[in-house]
Amino acid sequence: MSWLRKRMGAADQTQVGAVDPVLAATIIALVGFGIVMVYSASAIEATVRYHDPEHFLKRQFMFGIAGLGVMGAVSYIDYHRLRRLTYPVLGSVTVLMILTVIGMGVRRGGAARWLTVGPILIQPAEMAKLALVVWLAYSLAKKADKVRSFTVGFIPHVLMAGGLILLCLKQPDFGSAVVIAFLTFALLFVAGARMAYLFGGLIAVIAIGVQLVMSQGYRMARLTAYLDIAKHRQGSAYQPFQSVMSFGSGEITGLGLGKGLQVLYLPEAHNDFIAAIIGEELGFIGVLGLASVFLLIVARGVRAAFRASDDFGSYLAFGISSMLGIQALVNMAVAMAILPTKGLTLPFISYGGSSLLVNAAAAGVLLNISRPRTQRQEVEPARTVPEDAEASEILMVSAQEGAG
Repeated sequence: MSWLRKRMGAADQTQVGAVDPVLAATIIALVGFGIVMVYSASAIEATVRYHDPEHFLKRQFMFGIAGLGVMGAVSYIDYHRLRRLTYPVLGSVTVLMILTVIGMGVRRGGAARWLTVGPILIQPAEMAKLALVVWLAYSLAKKADKVRSFTVGFIPHVLMAGGLILLCLKQPDFGSAVVIAFLTFALLFVAGARMAYLFGGLIAVIAIGVQLVMSQGYRMARLTAYLDIAKHRQGSAYQPFQSVMSFGSGEITGLGLGKGLQVLYLPEAHNDFIAAIIGEELGFIGVLGLASVFLLIVARGVRAAFRASDDFGSYLAFGISSMLGIQALVNMAVAMAILPTKGLTLPFISYGGSSLLVNAAAAGVLLNISRPRTQRQEVEPARTVPEDAEASEILMVSAQEGAG
């Protein structure tokens, strides 16, 4: 088509603006804050286990630098290129999740959620959330005119999510299964699926969830402990009880950074329950500020979704925003004993490479979508021929234009 543009004297170009500065600065600040809190929550444990109080700090610092590098690099890659990677990425992640449940996964705390890649542990379930969001955005945008169909717009997406949920439950990772289910229904709702299908699917998911909880002894123990934390505080409710004590100790303004005492009693203080340490050291004000930061990230992500140039970008931005928001909400609710215990990290803050790198990549995609895109037309000046030109010169100019 370039020859046609030249013949017409015009050329279309897409101008790409800068990323959302508020969103970028917020995520960078959150990663930095997470490094500080990981050190505060892990120094004593690291001293006892590794004789190095900075053991977890050093690793989280490297994860943070790598994560910010990934976020920056991805933010410069046009998100439209993800379309061709949708199925290869989803297939690869599915294979990795299968490997974790057939005996190749590293088992910790009764769950095989990790794979060993040299000296690094990766958690495929973290990748599965982002891979599913990309696939759902691609598929729903592609089937925009059929999304209200039961056989084309609803069933295929539910089956794909159901397969990933089943693999999560086999690890077992009930928290990731819940997040995947939420993301699926949220994106189907935004895309315009029939409410009758969504409502019926939601009832089915709740029924299956209740059955899964009742069929597994450790899940029933967690639920029982959740319903009466004080009674089971020395048993299955020990962790949530100590977490609630952390929030209580912090009161309004907190004990001060690095002055928390619950790190001596709270397991996984630098990981899934790092929100409790934030509550103890920075108090209610710190927790409220943290919740506000995640709310800001979700708001800027939804803003990017509304301003995206196509449905794929809109669904992708909404899905990533929802993924970060729901995971933060569930993690903090578990730390406050509002919800039963789940194995979910606090995005950008909890210790761990897989979660941080995946969330950083997701943030990079979100930043790229936030870049304003405008179409610009550059008009080329028409080539003129002097009135007194010879016929041979006129033919030569015409031939050059045709060759261009």
